[in-house]
Amino acid sequence: MPEPTTAQAAAVLRRGGLVAFPTETVYGLGADASNAMAVARLYRVKGRPAEHPVIVHLAHADAAFAWAREVPDAARILAARFWPGPLTLILKRSALAQDFVTGGQDTVGLRVPSHSVAQQLLRDFGSGVAAPSANRFGHVSPTSAAHVREDLGGDVDLVLEGGPSEVGIESTIVDVSRGAPSVLRPGHISKRQLEEALGTTVSEKKSDSPRHSGGLQRHYAPRTPALLVPTYALDREIAKGKDKVAVLAFSRPDERVDFWLRMPRDPQAYAQRLYAALRELDTAGCERILVEEPPQAPEWSAVHDRLRRACEPA
Repeated sequence: MPEPTTAQAAAVLRRGGLVAFPTETVYGLGADASNAMAVARLYRVKGRPAEHPVIVHLAHADAAFAWAREVPDAARILAARFWPGPLTLILKRSALAQDFVTGGQDTVGLRVPSHSVAQQLLRDFGSGVAAPSANRFGHVSPTSAAHVREDLGGDVDLVLEGGPSEVGIESTIVDVSRGAPSVLRPGHISKRQLEEALGTTVSEKKSDSPRHSGGLQRHYAPRTPALLVPTYALDREIAKGKDKVAVLAFSRPDERVDFWLRMPRDPQAYAQRLYAALRELDTAGCERILVEEPPQAPEWSAVHDRLRRACEPA
């Protein structure tokens, strides 16, 4: 049977259905962002809290900015530099962005993805697509169509194939709705890159920042309990118990460990591999997952963010 087309997927969206599609970050679960019933179904399928906003995806910057009532210079600069790409901008919402996509807030998250399949789908559909990651809420994000099918099964109407995700972790989220830009979620686009584009300092997330995707303390989590362990403590942690342990680490396998995955030392390669690795560890039949902590360096900040949330106790 031939793979479904983006035109077919757009037709599913127009009739209120759900479509999983590839982006350069992770696979998204898409619904018509203007259709309250479709978005409500998306929330039910994911098990997503109603107050947790979703990001609206559009084909180009002009279409995206129609969903905002104020577009400051910083937003236009970042869009010109990083769109299409793995960047989400938080802006004051226009009338197009309704409560059911914003979580009731006065802001909306907007993104223009660069993946060719996502781009064609958005052009075929011609409007905004609300698209959180295509998995059950709080669990490990999908970076392949197979992951989507494993997680969602028949709860999604159509899955578009696009190969493994190139970036592998979710977009950088930048709040440009309230004056000075601030990073709400680190991602492939670094704080330094943002500052170079803007020619000014970009602050960190504040306590009163808008709610946003990936902002909960525990997120991206495998079902098997996971622990983030400094390198110096990894040997001690392995030696502690008699339970079956899976390990994600930079070093070569230890014969005492039941299941071991070795990770690359390059932060971008690590990020691209991370979610697939966590899923593999989660199916290894072990009782614990130990994750060797990456270096404390700015280029690892996005990976640290995902691992810290994935290893947060339930």
